[in-house]
Amino acid sequence: MKKLIVALTAALLLMVVMDLAAAQEGQAPPPVRPTVLGLPMPDFALPAIQGGVYGPSILKGKNVLIVFPRGKVDDTWCWICPYQYSDLAEAESRLGLRKAYNLEILFVLPYGEAEVRHWVELFPSLIAIIEGRKNPPDFDKLDARRKMGVQRMRQFFPKTFDFAKTPAPTPLPILYDKDQAVSKMLGLFTTNWDESAVDQNIPTVFLLDTAGEIIFKYRSQITFDRPNADYLIKMLDKLILNR
Repeated sequence: MKKLIVALTAALLLMVVMDLAAAQEGQAPPPVRPTVLGLPMPDFALPAIQGGVYGPSILKGKNVLIVFPRGKVDDTWCWICPYQYSDLAEAESRLGLRKAYNLEILFVLPYGEAEVRHWVELFPSLIAIIEGRKNPPDFDKLDARRKMGVQRMRQFFPKTFDFAKTPAPTPLPILYDKDQAVSKMLGLFTTNWDESAVDQNIPTVFLLDTAGEIIFKYRSQITFDRPNADYLIKMLDKLILNR
């Protein structure tokens, strides 16, 4: 009799645990919190692969540029994202953006730490794709339409980054949003965008002032539609130095 009671009790506990798990799985995701110009950025705190934790409230007193790259496209890494990072990293190295504008620059990807570290390791091969498309060996033999495509690549990606001999420099904190909680909260995470079905973010850029309020927001319509470093520097001059 005691064995039967013990067995029934164990079965009941198992059912309770399973019901709780099912209930949690069925919970609706937290509501999207809109990002509105002139209002505070919804707060978050995420770890960086370089160490440390970053977020709007943690960085109050500084202006903050937050870049959400796309991440993946068709189960592979988007090769535009490393260029976007390298473009701003090069500008930071050359111009000292963070000191000049009392600024922190964050990149946030909707994946776990290991995946994000792997993304950085692949910078050389991903950047090489851009260089290959900018400088095809048979350019003179291409038809007019394909030559126009090459010219557009050169226009979109004018800078050259060579990481063949040295690892890509990563001076700007790269944050990982393992469960996509932040990306989902901001309405950026999607599994189908720009003709690609994969876990990804809609490329978006935010600029926060020292009080944590949003003073600039740019949300891409297609993956090529991203503000480059030169454009963002103009926004920093206009919205921070001349404010």
